[in-house]
Amino acid sequence: MAPSEKSERFVSLLTEHQNRIYGYVYSLLGDHSRASDVVQEVNLTLWRKIDEFEDDRPFLPWAFGVARFQVLAHLRDRKRDRLLLDAELAESLSGQLEKSATQIDSVRVALRGCLQELSPSNRQLIEERYFKALPVEQVAQTSDRTVGAIKVALLRIRRQLAQCVQKRSAMEGLA
Repeated sequence: MAPSEKSERFVSLLTEHQNRIYGYVYSLLGDHSRASDVVQEVNLTLWRKIDEFEDDRPFLPWAFGVARFQVLAHLRDRKRDRLLLDAELAESLSGQLEKSATQIDSVRVALRGCLQELSPSNRQLIEERYFKALPVEQVAQTSDRTVGAIKVALLRIRRQLAQCVQKRSAMEGLA
């Protein structure tokens, strides 16, 4: 792979997983300001290690590994702040979070398939409410239904999706 292609692929993956890296760091630090600072360090470190990046291996576990070390370094540097987790607890939590992230990927894939199985009208409700983040009142107006009817419909669709995700996860041995 040419260096420019590798850089583009790397930036694409880093951008795609930025929210998950932030969520991982935030879950270990519990503070948005500190998490933002550490994520910047993570991004910088990842960029410096671009030569170690192997395109045929999953990006996120590698990024989480770098993030874990950055969080531990941050905790070590801020050792005097009693509100922060200690490094040992953060190390313990990081393993659990990395495992959860893998499961979330599986659930996301299953949910994507389940969304495709919805009727067009139900899929439109989900897209308007959750993808476009429209208020229930606006969804009701555009679909010429009452707010209560939309709430009930969304509840039923969410239950349908949850059952579908559980079924798909069980078939893949993830449940």
